[in-house]
Amino acid sequence: MNSTNLVSACLCGIPCRYDGRSKPVDRFVKMLCEGKCVPFCPEILGGLTTPREPAVLSEGDGFTLLEGTGRVILRDIHGDVTAEFIRGAELSVRYAAALSPKLIYLKEKSPSCGVSCGANMPGVTAAALIRSGFRVEAVD
Repeated sequence: MNSTNLVSACLCGIPCRYDGRSKPVDRFVKMLCEGKCVPFCPEILGGLTTPREPAVLSEGDGFTLLEGTGRVILRDIHGDVTAEFIRGAELSVRYAAALSPKLIYLKEKSPSCGVSCGANMPGVTAAALIRSGFRVEAVD
């Protein structure tokens, strides 16, 4: 097993969030600078741009969405981005499988990366990674 961790890119200071910003956490920025983590953004992997309209899970959580029910919609204009979120989750699982990370740190309060969005309802990528047996940890 690899000792490298995967980290939500926004936590490493990479401006990939919906608002074009990041949410840097000093320990992850330091880990990135030292080559001790690999950043990734499921929403970018899924084909979404930065910046983009904020998205929300509708009709369920990440697990139900992966089972074929529920959607991810753009909060303000109600466009459906479910396919992009699923694609990003699938590619994130492939990425993790290739790198075999010890731990995957995900940005909480995200419809993609959130580990316990709302009442223990994970986002799409968090659900896909958990379902695939990866160890994930939420970072707020």
